[in-house]
Amino acid sequence: MAAQFGRRLRKGVTTTAVAAAAVAALAASQAPGATTDSAGGQTTSDATSTPDEATDGDGATGDSPYYTDLPPLNSPNPSPSAGTGIDTSGVTEAGIPATVLDAYKQAEATLREKKPGCNLPWQLLAAIGKVESGQARGGRVDADGTTLSPILGPQLDGNGFALIKDTDDGAYDGNSTYDQAVGPMQFIPSTWAWAGRDGNGDGREDPNNIYDAALAAGHYLCRNGWDLSVQDDLDRAILSYNNSTEYLNTVMSWLEYYRRGTHEIPDGTGTLPTDRSDRVTVPPSASAAPKPKPEHSTTPKPGTKPPGSSPSPKPPTAPGTPTTPPTKPPTTPPTPTDTVDHLENAGVAQFTAMAGDTFTERMSARAETDAGRTVAKVRIRFTIAGDTDTTFTGGERVATVMTDSSGVAVAPALQAGEQTGTVTVQATVAGRTVKGVSYKATVTERAADSLVRTGDTPLTCTPGGAFADAVELKATYRGEAADKVAATAMIVDSVLAGTPSDKGPYFKDADGNAVRTWSLTTDANGLLKLPQLYADDTEGTFLLRVTTTGGATTTVALTVKKADEPETPDPSTDPSESPAA
Repeated sequence: MAAQFGRRLRKGVTTTAVAAAAVAALAASQAPGATTDSAGGQTTSDATSTPDEATDGDGATGDSPYYTDLPPLNSPNPSPSAGTGIDTSGVTEAGIPATVLDAYKQAEATLREKKPGCNLPWQLLAAIGKVESGQARGGRVDADGTTLSPILGPQLDGNGFALIKDTDDGAYDGNSTYDQAVGPMQFIPSTWAWAGRDGNGDGREDPNNIYDAALAAGHYLCRNGWDLSVQDDLDRAILSYNNSTEYLNTVMSWLEYYRRGTHEIPDGTGTLPTDRSDRVTVPPSASAAPKPKPEHSTTPKPGTKPPGSSPSPKPPTAPGTPTTPPTKPPTTPPTPTDTVDHLENAGVAQFTAMAGDTFTERMSARAETDAGRTVAKVRIRFTIAGDTDTTFTGGERVATVMTDSSGVAVAPALQAGEQTGTVTVQATVAGRTVKGVSYKATVTERAADSLVRTGDTPLTCTPGGAFADAVELKATYRGEAADKVAATAMIVDSVLAGTPSDKGPYFKDADGNAVRTWSLTTDANGLLKLPQLYADDTEGTFLLRVTTTGGATTTVALTVKKADEPETPDPSTDPSESPAA
């Protein structure tokens, strides 16, 4: 068992108002850089609460108990490579159930777009999820991300905990007297009322759904303008979730552990924590002495049989007496995910895009039963495998999409990186190990289909001199500027020449040597700006040929000739003489 921090008993407070004041004061003393106002409430220089992101004095969880298990000392590296399917190898504690991990990453992607200044890492959500519920009790969730059974904290009745009377009429926690923390991220109903979010797009804000709860936790941690890449703000955010120094230290331990590497494991197979902050271990010295065995008595107690007597036989059943058959436990109907037998490719077979471009075609998978019937409302996970910088739109390497009424899930568009070659994308059923689909996508070099000179000034030079005008060209692809396209410039002496000339105009390399071949790349506007051109003593007309990846080519004439000499007047003619009459 991992070492754990010392536990503490929580003292009850008489009212919710007193609890809120105590929490605010403790947060002020624990959060680095925090101050308190005249009423004892915590203040920060950038606090900007909005009506839908109010600050709750009881924190997200009402300071409910949490798991105090610490991560192992061994680093989870090397972790199994992403995109190789479900892999349970490596350090056990580093494994996060597939659907739970997907929810954390989706929440991070959403917050990156909605609140980019927050810099929320998904590993922080994983750390809090581990401490609050053991990753939804080891990933016991359905394909939609909803817990298979409710996860409830103890009722906050002031008996060892804060006193928070019912705020939701039992709608979330089933308790109409006191509030209880609910779901995998352990929100109390009063906090969920303003922090709740719909993370899985089903139109509901359910604290028992890991997608909803993870997104809500992300928004909660990103309020008040906090930047979680700054340690002080990170401490404040964690303490606002549960106001305890031990809680802060435990979450930070798991955050650093997950940052060193994690891997995906099947839903329902996660490691369950064992130690909680509201359980106090009794030292062996304080345990009661064993009770002595009672003295033997030959007189049996009323209603008991003497030792060694045979058990009384059961009375026989009268003929014709009906017997009640044993009641079978109710069976849970299979979910749509349970009926899936395999996935099929529901789109095209080939995917190609140039480096830096978005793929035109999108990958799609169809969920089918063993009989070939399509299955709707099934989560399909698309994972980019291997060492590549190609991602889905938004920079993610994993995307989870629910099948529509026709059983088809369409992945987000692929965004090609700068690495060329083949990219593999795998589609699997979230929470199931069934036959999936593998796609191949090809990333080609950036190319141009047109190349023209931006100016029309003739390029001339005297022998041994330098060309006054620089050469600039523009590359386009399908009418748009072609950026980062490789090109080669070569000085040739004829249109058909395949090798550079050995005389005439030239470029200079870094050592000042004459070279007649030059490699360069277009800028962000598709422009090619060639370096200074020089001429040797050879007169004549030469050609500057420039070719880009993709086959776009243009030639520019380069003329080397002596300067024209001024005309000399005829000495036999005297300009002072007047012509004859």
